Amino acid sequence: MIWAELDRRLDGVSGTVSAYVGRLGAASAWTRRADATHYAASTMKVGVLVALHRAAEAGAIDPDAPVPVTNEFDSAQPGAPRFGCDRNYDNDEAVWARVGATAPLRWLAHRMIVRSSNLATNIVIGHLGLPAIAQVWTLAGARHSVTGRGIEDFAAREAGITNLVTAADLAALLGGLALGARRPGPLAAPAGCAAMLDVLFAQEHREDLAAGLPDGTRIAHKNGWVRGVRHGAGVVFPDDAPPYAIAVCTTTDLADGGPDGEGTDDACELIADVSARVWAARHDLPG
Repeated sequence: MIWAELDRRLDGVSGTVSAYVGRLGAASAWTRRADATHYAASTMKVGVLVALHRAAEAGAIDPDAPVPVTNEFDSAQPGAPRFGCDRNYDNDEAVWARVGATAPLRWLAHRMIVRSSNLATNIVIGHLGLPAIAQVWTLAGARHSVTGRGIEDFAAREAGITNLVTAADLAALLGGLALGARRPGPLAAPAGCAAMLDVLFAQEHREDLAAGLPDGTRIAHKNGWVRGVRHGAGVVFPDDAPPYAIAVCTTTDLADGGPDGEGTDDACELIADVSARVWAARHDLPG
């Protein structure tokens, strides 16, 4: 059985490896430590994207209105000085090129996903507020995931304020978007969910989950990485089988590729291998 083989494969990996695989909306799934918490890295940006669309649907924000592109943000730790992002730690020069000028929130959110821009993420969070992102996790049915601060808010990090995800919660969030594009759901209107899927389809960092799929396979996904951490979560849309949610979270010394995410490391290859094995069993998935 593929699931027993996967368990044996992952039993030999150092650190913590969590996984969730299942049909959309199904009551059953293959899981492995799916409720174990991991540092979120950039996977938390999906919640920010959803919060922006919800605010736009509510009329609280015009996502196409230009906003200042600045690199100074309020810390989530009360009384801490404002903080900024390190340009050398980011993945998107297009956003940094607009510092001192303006950009629409919708464009910033797009760069936040497809290039994983940290600067864009913090700007969008600044206009939404962290409670809006917390509400997204609640609406998705997440049980353990938390977005407590922006990226590189080191004062908050030192105070114990962090960002956490689980494989099960990431699958619930991304699966909820895919289901929400078909029929009204709790996250956003169907048109909004479809628009968010389009952004996730355009993901340019494709060295983990997507690398395990045949060329041209549609996958709406987001990954995240810092040294010691590598995650991939998404929804795969085969032409010959129903779509399925897959999330693999790793906290392991295999994730040694550093913060830039350009290229692969052993953790990328591990996630790609899991993705390939699941793809091979796509006609027989749980649920």
